[in-house]
Amino acid sequence: MRLSEHETALEVGWLLAELERRFDYGLDELARRFDRSVSWVSRRLALAEVLPEAIQQQVREGKILAQVAMKFLVPVARQSLEDCQRMAAIFAEHHCDTREAGQLYGAWRKGSPVIRKRILDDPELFFKTQRQAQEKAPAGTSAELLRDLEMVAAIVNRAQRRLAGAAAAELDHQQGKAARHQIERIQNQLRRIDGEIQPEKKTDVEPSAAHHDSGTERAGSEQARDRAGAGDLPRGGTQSPAVQLNRPTATAPSGESRTAPATDPGAFRPVSGESRASP
Repeated sequence: MRLSEHETALEVGWLLAELERRFDYGLDELARRFDRSVSWVSRRLALAEVLPEAIQQQVREGKILAQVAMKFLVPVARQSLEDCQRMAAIFAEHHCDTREAGQLYGAWRKGSPVIRKRILDDPELFFKTQRQAQEKAPAGTSAELLRDLEMVAAIVNRAQRRLAGAAAAELDHQQGKAARHQIERIQNQLRRIDGEIQPEKKTDVEPSAAHHDSGTERAGSEQARDRAGAGDLPRGGTQSPAVQLNRPTATAPSGESRTAPATDPGAFRPVSGESRASP
């Protein structure tokens, strides 16, 4: 029996219905004997007891998935057998998987009687509308990022609900410290993500190299030299004499005049790119 093909959900439903009728077992007793939940038993019983025989036959033939019949056709059958039969015919004709069947059932459940009739009368239009909506939806990495962030928000909300109960009081010192460490990690990661998607970063455009802005290039080279010079410092933090002698005190961009203090011995030294002032 273990190596043989597993029975279908409908076959399990027939067995449960037989045990229920012959031995007068309730849902709790059946769930205990099959080591399943009451909901599991109820869904499979509904396949054999709620759905009409014609729909059961379509499930046996594989035209309608048993999961689709349990999740969508059974609730419809409890409200309207006519709508259930029409919906089953649509599922069989369009070979609907669980996602497509769920979309049609969800629209039917939320709609008014007029909307329900329109959906069942013209299912092709409904499925076409769903496909167009999916094509317009954001795709690729951006959509995946949004979904990930939505999942993060949902998990944080769930953690907050846990803390609203007795969970916070049950944390000992070590657990509280670990929780704060995780919160700090999450905050740092979210800040990095936020920095990557800041719109300001994309609006700050560097000046084009075609303009040959010597002042900008010189300022950048000064910063690069300053950073490079920082590596010459010894571990003690005191600058070596060679670095003190070789590094210029300041470099002015070309085309700009500079006023030096009178006590500066290099005040009258000519600077490249500047005209010498007359005495």
